[in-house]
Amino acid sequence: MTSAALSRRDWSPFTRYRRSLWLLTTRDLKVRYSTSFLGYLWSILDPLAMSAIYWFVFTQVFQRGVGHEPYIVFLLAALLPWMWFNGAITDATRAFTREAKLIRSTTIPRTIWVARLVLSKGIEFVASIPVIVVFAIFTGATFHWEAIYVLLAVALQATLTLGIGLIVAPLVVFFRDLERAVKLVLRFLFYASPIIYGLDDLARIGLAFWGSLNPLAGIFSLYRAAFFPQQLDWFAVAVSTVMSVVALAIGVAVYRRTIRTVLKEI
Repeated sequence: MTSAALSRRDWSPFTRYRRSLWLLTTRDLKVRYSTSFLGYLWSILDPLAMSAIYWFVFTQVFQRGVGHEPYIVFLLAALLPWMWFNGAITDATRAFTREAKLIRSTTIPRTIWVARLVLSKGIEFVASIPVIVVFAIFTGATFHWEAIYVLLAVALQATLTLGIGLIVAPLVVFFRDLERAVKLVLRFLFYASPIIYGLDDLARIGLAFWGSLNPLAGIFSLYRAAFFPQQLDWFAVAVSTVMSVVALAIGVAVYRRTIRTVLKEI
C-alpha cells in the first residue's frame, strides 16, 4: 500500500467531508463555466442587469422614495447576496434527483450534496463583490468600519441557506410539485425582503417590526452597513440569527428522518 493510500485512510471523517465538499464544489464551478465563453462573468452579469433595470425604473421612470444614495450601491449590497440565496435554494430542489446514481453509491454524508450548492453559490457571491467596490468608487460611496459585519452576514446566510436547503432537498423527492412551489415562494420573498428598499422605508408605513421578522432582513442590513451604517438593525439581526440556527436544526432533523427513504425513492 502506498504512502498516499495510507494517509487517505488516516483522514478523519471531518477531513474526508471537507475534501469531498471542496472537490464537488470545484467540479460544479468548472462544469458550469467550461462551455461558456464569458465564464465567471455570468455570475456578475445577471445581478448587474437586474440592478440596472431597478436603478432605471426607480431613479429615471418613477420618483424614487426608497433607499439611499448612491442607490445602485444600496441595491447591489442586498441584491448580490439575494442571488446567492435564491440560486442555492433553487438548485437545492434538485440536489437529490439530479445525480441520483452517484448519491446512492457514495459513502459520504448526503448533506454534502446540499452543502456544495451553498458553497459554490457563495463563491460566486464573493467573486461578485468587486462589482460593488467599483460602483462605490465611481459614485463616491463612503466606506465604513461596519464593513467587518459582512463576515457575520456571510456566516448567517450560509447557515440559513444550508438549513432551508436540507429541508427542501429531501421533501422534493416525495412531493415533486414542491419544486415549482419553492420558485413561487422565492419570487414573493424577493419583494417581501428589503432589497429594493430598506427597513427604514417599512418604518414609514408601520411595517418595520413585521419586516424584521424576515430572516433575510437582518442579514441584508449587515451587508449594507459597510456603506450605509444607518441601515444596521440589531433587532433584525437577532431575529436572523435565531431563525438561521432554527432552520439549520430543522433541516438536519428532516434530513436524518428522510434520507433512508429518499435513497429508495431516487
